[in-house]
Amino acid sequence: MNNFRDEYKKEMLILPIILIIIWYFICDYFQLIPVYMFPGPVDVATSFVKLIVSGKLFKDIFETIYKVLFGMLLASVVGITLGILLGWFNRLETLCKLIISILRPIPPIAWIPFSIIWFGIGVGPAVFIIFMGCVFPILLSTIDGVHRTDPVLIEAAQSFGASNSQMLTEVIIPSSLPYIVSGLKIATGIALMCTISGEMIGSSSGIGYMILTSTNLFDTGSTVVGMLVIGVIGIIFDYIFTKIQERIFW
Repeated sequence: MNNFRDEYKKEMLILPIILIIIWYFICDYFQLIPVYMFPGPVDVATSFVKLIVSGKLFKDIFETIYKVLFGMLLASVVGITLGILLGWFNRLETLCKLIISILRPIPPIAWIPFSIIWFGIGVGPAVFIIFMGCVFPILLSTIDGVHRTDPVLIEAAQSFGASNSQMLTEVIIPSSLPYIVSGLKIATGIALMCTISGEMIGSSSGIGYMILTSTNLFDTGSTVVGMLVIGVIGIIFDYIFTKIQERIFW
């Protein structure tokens, strides 16, 4: 089994390596694309080293992760709490259904003007954008998890005289947990996209701000570094939630 996993991991690296080689020959070796349009891997590596040496990259990574975690925390608290309540109390869900249906399709980016007016420039707008982008996937996944709770488990708990609080804490929440984690996993990817958008417009720090300023200065190497860093952060978060899901399901 371990040998199979090792071989699978090696196969995953084949395509990225091939793409990097092709990228090198197109941009650096034959110079078919000007640097200001798209940099080669050598330029990106040089920009990466400069950002590491200056310490700016670590600072921006910390700022971005802080905003993502803060916004995800707020969205999780609100989304999971409301999701359990709306999923359990049908009348409350019916009452809120129209409002959710109206607000859910609105792109988080559309809230940027209001976020700047309400919170100014800095951490606040990005956190608010992340919250608006993440709360609905978490909310709807939680509601779905509550709805999919096995009726046999509910009837068994009721037959033993379980109270509403016991029903929620010992039956509903444990049964809904896989769906909640799935909602959080989806929300994480959305959070990163929202963070970059928010940092480009309503922030003065973070990876998104670095990408914007580098692009304005035609420093395309640093721009690609920022893009790759966001991808790596996304992979790390995805790996964490995948491991959590494996623990829950197995």
